[in-house]
Amino acid sequence: MNSVATLLVGVAIFVGILGIVIPVLPGAILSLAAILVWALEVQSPTGWSVLAAAVVLIGASQVVKYIVPERRLRESGVPRRSMFVGVVLGIVGFFVIPVVGMFVGFPVGVYLAERHRLGGHDAAWTSTKHALRATGLSILIEFIGTSLAAAVWLFAVLFLV
Repeated sequence: MNSVATLLVGVAIFVGILGIVIPVLPGAILSLAAILVWALEVQSPTGWSVLAAAVVLIGASQVVKYIVPERRLRESGVPRRSMFVGVVLGIVGFFVIPVVGMFVGFPVGVYLAERHRLGGHDAAWTSTKHALRATGLSILIEFIGTSLAAAVWLFAVLFLV
């Protein structure tokens, strides 16, 4: 694979990692797709090994990013219904206020659902903070898994291929 193509794959992986933090792009999927394209082009045992490692790392992060935050939310008493309302308002916010609307809509949705359920500001705000922490943890888990896959790819490009 030539240098320009390898650089483009690296840029796609980087954009994918950015897409995890700024949820406009399908971050982990984009990074994995870029590594797949690289492996298909390289056609070597190293390429297939890097792809396998990326699938395991990104796949594991996709599973863990739902299990760990969900358990923490359950322990803190935030119901799925409130999270669902937050996600719906986050999606609406994404279209109403481009780019940042999701970051506004999600906490507002969770807060409103919890305010309705619990009746008071303090309890609703506490639940909203738990939901925001869980969301941040989910993003962090996906970011770490995808970054590790990117590191494996970069190591292979620099030292093995």
